[in-house]
Amino acid sequence: MSSVLQKPIIHDASAFVGMRKAGKLAAQVLEYIAPFVTEGTSTDELNTLCYDFIVHHGAVPAPLHYRGFPKSICTSVNQVVCHGIPGAKRLKKGDILNIDVTVIVDGWHGDTSTMFAISPIAPQHQKLMDTTKQALDMAMALVRPGCFLGDIGHAIQSLVESKGYSVVRDFCGHGIGRLFHDAPEVLHYGKKGTGLCLQEGHFFTIEPMINMGRPEVRILKDGWTAETRDGKRSAQYEHTVGVTATGCEIFTRLED
Repeated sequence: MSSVLQKPIIHDASAFVGMRKAGKLAAQVLEYIAPFVTEGTSTDELNTLCYDFIVHHGAVPAPLHYRGFPKSICTSVNQVVCHGIPGAKRLKKGDILNIDVTVIVDGWHGDTSTMFAISPIAPQHQKLMDTTKQALDMAMALVRPGCFLGDIGHAIQSLVESKGYSVVRDFCGHGIGRLFHDAPEVLHYGKKGTGLCLQEGHFFTIEPMINMGRPEVRILKDGWTAETRDGKRSAQYEHTVGVTATGCEIFTRLED
């Protein structure tokens, strides 16, 4: 899902207000759906619940009909890396699942995803999820004016590869705001001191996709679903952030 312009937008204070609203609702969708992610539930049932919640709150599910995508959320189970289409598949014990939510509130986009597990799961799958979340948290801690996107990618890559995992190269984070996908592209691998130098007012997602095996993916016949070529499992966490004068604001993280 990409449609990227050339130059990243520097957003003003009013844009931060809009993104807070969109990010908060996106996070609330994940909070709402969590109790329904249980053994025997279909991913299409989860999609319907999320759609109803989003619309009830006066917002729009951004993925629905975006470039032909047929559903309101992405549900990526086990070896599916991203863009899994909700359907009749029912969750079973041992599954891990990423739910990716993007909402439009007053024209602003809030984009976030998290992992769920249908317990009990294997310890190696829990470790994969924990490492992926750690990589995202570490990356967000680096975000501030003067940081390079290459610094973020390098940090993610260094951590996950030290644990024996691989970083997906085919997909990346992206600028966001009034557009669903905008500049810059946010790679989850790279070299320090390279890429865009961040400024206050840059908005983007960080969403590392980490594989237990090799990084290569393949797209299924539906034209959307991306899964690992080697059939090993993948995990992803995502937040939408805005660069502030002293660090970053995580628009899609609910306060405790």
